[in-house]
Amino acid sequence: MIEIRTEEIYEVHIHDLGTSGEGIGRVEGMTIFIEGCVPGDIVKAKIDTVKKNYAIGTIVEMVQESDIRKDPVCAHAHECGGCQIMHIDYEEQLKIKTKKVKDSLERIGKLENVTVHDTIGMTNPYYYRNKAQFPVGMIDSKSLIGFYKKKSHDIVNLETCHIQQKVNEKVVEVMRKYIDEKKISVYDEKKHKGFIRHILTKVGYATGEIMVVIIGNGYELMYEEEIVQDLVDNIEGLESVVLNINRNKANKILGKKCKTLYGKDTIIDYIGNLKFEISPLSFFQVNPTQTEVLYSKALEYANLSGKETVYDIYCGIGTISLFLAGKAKQVYGIEVIDAAIDDAKINAKINNIDNAAFFVGKAEEVVPKMYKDGMVADVAVVDPPRKGCDERVLDTLVKMNPERIVYVSCNPSTLARDLKYLDENGYKTVEAQPVDMFPHTTHVETVTLIEKK
Repeated sequence: MIEIRTEEIYEVHIHDLGTSGEGIGRVEGMTIFIEGCVPGDIVKAKIDTVKKNYAIGTIVEMVQESDIRKDPVCAHAHECGGCQIMHIDYEEQLKIKTKKVKDSLERIGKLENVTVHDTIGMTNPYYYRNKAQFPVGMIDSKSLIGFYKKKSHDIVNLETCHIQQKVNEKVVEVMRKYIDEKKISVYDEKKHKGFIRHILTKVGYATGEIMVVIIGNGYELMYEEEIVQDLVDNIEGLESVVLNINRNKANKILGKKCKTLYGKDTIIDYIGNLKFEISPLSFFQVNPTQTEVLYSKALEYANLSGKETVYDIYCGIGTISLFLAGKAKQVYGIEVIDAAIDDAKINAKINNIDNAAFFVGKAEEVVPKMYKDGMVADVAVVDPPRKGCDERVLDTLVKMNPERIVYVSCNPSTLARDLKYLDENGYKTVEAQPVDMFPHTTHVETVTLIEKK
């Protein structure tokens, strides 16, 4: 066995993808991560870093291209951090995501005989996002508006993006003109000076209503009236222009205060038959088409008859809760973010849903207290952040002993870890359905059915 050394060049056969889309190969038993590779590539790579159990390399020569490699439709795909795997054929992307879920359940969860269905993809996996966040910068007195480069805060200057709504091109065009011609100052995150930090757009997929949010380091936007009128004149469906005030020195995009410069404070969109008010600060799923697919599967797995009490843990703005409420006796939603619970209550009201109640607080504190107070679930739905469920939540669910648990996950690794815990405590994972919410990225959503043994 040879020792892997930095600066040396080795031939590497790529067999898998890492969590950030980097290729994975092996040389003399050592795992090698190489940016820009896809499974099936054979490359010569220079080793940049050697750790105890892995090394990181850079391509110096493509020996043989994989059959699944394709030219990305976006010229910036190789440098922009938004689409890590646009250079892979879309059908192969779906297969990779299915494999990712299967491998996690088997390797981390130690689960066997779980049916993992093929990932449900999109007919057209482009222009699907209903929200865009464009960082704004400046170089040589010219504006930079686009997305961050991979693993940096350097901005890739974009005229178009193939996963965002096309209307964003007009928004960026208008804002770029005013920044360049009127010399509106742009925020420098190192000096904490300058005004425009980000430009945020939200588009109602079903309604066509559009909101433009200008995130500024202060309360007064230069040339406010002219900018607003230019946006109104150029953007069909524009219902709201908002100034969001963010004077925080951290990297958080949105501040807590908003000032509506034109139109309404919110826009409207639908998921299925449910209506949602979307504010500048509210969270809403960015791919409505696939969200409906995901939630419909969650509702199918919940298998409600109308008699059940359902917990929706980590409920956000109540989107899944309201889907469940149409088939359940009572739904209790739990979420830590106050503003999200406020949105959930508003959304329940505008949809005339009176059998959904919402509680704010940490799930690991609220759920045990509700159980102690005698509020027991027949069915539980969990949709946690990437870190997965807190063990106190899982422990309480085991004690509560619902007939079924539906787990909606954005991270196969923590999903598998939590399923292992449930499997060791009286539950069985029956099947999992991956859904491609974010084509051309490495992310995959999975909805899983878990039943009592």
